[in-house]
Amino acid sequence: MVKSPKDIKVCFAASSGGHLEQLLALRSLMERYDSFILTEKTAYDAKLPARACYVRQVNRHEASFLPRMAANAAISFKYWLAERPDVIVCTGVLATVPFCLIGHVMGAKLVYIESFAKTDSPTMTGKLLSKCADRFYVQWESMLDVYPGARFIGGVY
Repeated sequence: MVKSPKDIKVCFAASSGGHLEQLLALRSLMERYDSFILTEKTAYDAKLPARACYVRQVNRHEASFLPRMAANAAISFKYWLAERPDVIVCTGVLATVPFCLIGHVMGAKLVYIESFAKTDSPTMTGKLLSKCADRFYVQWESMLDVYPGARFIGGVY
């Protein structure tokens, strides 16, 4: 039996700021599927078109990096058990990695879209998730040299 789009649950995952703005450019996909957004809880006020789940903001240069990542892993696992998406679409960054890795291990399809800001070098998140993503997209043709297995889609904007 073929599933209708509303029978497919999709998590759209991104940290706040520009990564979330890139993800929100996919608003038409969010409306097409049974979807939710996983993002950081910050003062950044975005008008989200779908229900949202929040993880802690993470900065790898702060001393609290490891405890925050551990907390995000626990929070992400709780969200995973509650939502169980079929697909995760992610534009990065670190705060979303635990959810993406949990989803990968649990059998969800992972679609990663490398940042529009990256034209000739990889992100840390991109390097990590390129190893387990079912589809890996870049927004600049020059990034195909950085990620040989990626697919070029142009800008999401």
